[in-house]
Amino acid sequence: MSRATVIAASHGTSSRAGRSAVAALVAEVRASAPVGCDVIDAFVDVQEPDVATVLEVVGDDVDVTVVPLLLSAGYHVHVDLAEAVHGRRAGLAGALGPDERLVDVLVERLREAGLAPGDRVVLAAAGSSDARAVEDSRAVARRLGERLGRLVTIGFLSAARPTLAETIGFARATHPLSRIVAATYLLAPGYFHDLAASAGADVTAAPLLRADAAPPPGLVGLVLDRAGVGAPSPVA
Repeated sequence: MSRATVIAASHGTSSRAGRSAVAALVAEVRASAPVGCDVIDAFVDVQEPDVATVLEVVGDDVDVTVVPLLLSAGYHVHVDLAEAVHGRRAGLAGALGPDERLVDVLVERLREAGLAPGDRVVLAAAGSSDARAVEDSRAVARRLGERLGRLVTIGFLSAARPTLAETIGFARATHPLSRIVAATYLLAPGYFHDLAASAGADVTAAPLLRADAAPPPGLVGLVLDRAGVGAPSPVA
């Protein structure tokens, strides 16, 4: 029986903390995967190896699923990864979001940041030139608002409007007595989280993955679900 192979394809980052956080997620996915399932790291930018290189090493006689460790399906999913698997015995899973397990982690990060009843919440999203990815992020903002029972507006860090700084500025102008808290819809620490932290919110929550904490179990389960190999076993 051939072994199942999962290629966990993250964006890649030059941030040491970001690399550590993503590596910890992949390691936990690997440890939680069923017997006979190999989990291999790959990247779409900044770091190596890329997905095409890993597919060359794995070969065409193995069943492979590429799982984008990306929150929304933009250019990297629809173009870069789609081209990498084209003509190969490899499937391409969907992006991680939108998903309620991501909202779970956003809520937890906001609680860690000290979210209070009167705070105004802004979702800080990476942004994309792909309208589908932008709408995915907007859907997460709506779900987060439903979960919190309050309006959650959204601002983008690149390629889409309104910018995070614009959204924070509007919230501050319309609610001058409230704290502005940014919920960070980013996978890991790095350049974009640094941008979010400097956009003008009173408090900026940590990203979904933290370099100083274990990956959230729900996020590990989400990756395994996208790979089609099931959720991790419950911890006794």
